[in-house]
Amino acid sequence: MMVGLPGSGKSFFAEQFASTFNAPYIDALTLTSYAKDVKTAMKIVTVFAGQIVKTGQTFIYEGDTDTRALRAEFAQFAKSHGYTPLVLWVQVDEKTAKDRTIRAGKMDGATFDSIIKGFQTPFKEEKPLVISGKHTYASQAKKVLAVLGRDPHATTAATDRHSAPVEPASRRAITIRS
Repeated sequence: MMVGLPGSGKSFFAEQFASTFNAPYIDALTLTSYAKDVKTAMKIVTVFAGQIVKTGQTFIYEGDTDTRALRAEFAQFAKSHGYTPLVLWVQVDEKTAKDRTIRAGKMDGATFDSIIKGFQTPFKEEKPLVISGKHTYASQAKKVLAVLGRDPHATTAATDRHSAPVEPASRRAITIRS
C-alpha cells in the first residue's frame, strides 16, 4: 500500500516497480477519474481489485491512503483475500512535494495544502517501510526487495514469475497513493 504526500514519488515508484516485476498495478486515482462520482469510482476500484486478488499474484495498489482509517480499510480487504499488506511510505519534504505537484499541473497550492492537513503519517503499528522520494528508483527498489527478502510472509512479483518457485506463508499487496 503506497502512502505519502502528493508529489512524493509514489506513482513513479509504483509504475517502475510494477513494470520491473510484471506485477498488476491498481492506480485507484486514475480509475476514479473515469467515474461520474466518488461512490461509482469506489465500486470500479473494488471490482478491479477483486479481480486481481482472484489471481493470487502480488500487486501494487495506489489509492486513497491518507488516513489510518482508509489504510486499515484496504488492509482488511487485502487480508480477507489472503494477502499481507505492506505499507510503503514514500517520504519527501513538504516543499519538494508541493513544488512537484504544482509543476506537474496536478493541483494548485491551496488544494495541496488542504490535502496535507488531512494526511496522517503511518503509525508504528502499521510497520511502514520508508523510502525516500528523492532517491533513484534503483536504490528504492533495492531497499524494498531487501526488506521483502527478509520477510518470511512476503512474496514479490519476482518470486511469482522470475525466479525459483517459493511457497510463501501469505501473499503481499503493495499499496500506493498519489
